Amino acid sequence: EERRKDLTKIVRTEAETARIAMRNIRRDANANLKELLKDKLIAEDEDRRAQDEIQKLTDRYIAEVDKLLQTKEAELMAV
Repeated sequence: EERRKDLTKIVRTEAETARIAMRNIRRDANANLKELLKDKLIAEDEDRRAQDEIQKLTDRYIAEVDKLLQTKEAELMAV
């Protein structure tokens, strides 16, 4: 049982690493959008729309990671 708890901690750490990676990707994408807006290659409404879409994708995939984390934790703690 102790080994399973250790494995659960490892899984949680990996899930958090995945969440951080997704947030970093979101940050980079938003920075790219701001650069495009600054260079006047896109309009402000396109920038806002793209940021909303990026946020939706980020939320969706973070929720997927959370779901996989719960599934894996339950699997590890089952006898």
